[in-house]
Amino acid sequence: MSAQSFLIKAIEDNGVPEIINIDKSGSNTHAIRVYNKRCYTSIEIRQCKYLNNIVEQDHKHVKWKLQRGLGFKDFESAKRTIGGVEVLQMIKKNHFKNAKSTNYRTFCSLVG
Repeated sequence: MSAQSFLIKAIEDNGVPEIINIDKSGSNTHAIRVYNKRCYTSIEIRQCKYLNNIVEQDHKHVKWKLQRGLGFKDFESAKRTIGGVEVLQMIKKNHFKNAKSTNYRTFCSLVG
């Protein structure tokens, strides 16, 4: 039941997705199927056995960068700092479509 209430809250806050990536948890799968039946939606379920490991590996660099700065005094400053570090990491991994541009120009186009 908690997986379903979390799903409903996430959909209310962010809108109805087309696809949801989840691990092999049975409760998450059941919650999405029940939501699809009750709300007449067709959310596709994409399961990955090691989803948590993939997410942790992707954020390993961000966690390493922020290890020294764990003493944030304000939530907004922490949110902006972590967001900036994640954007820089995404630029380094070429997650943006303009492959001909340099990392610096990509960053400037996002900031400006």
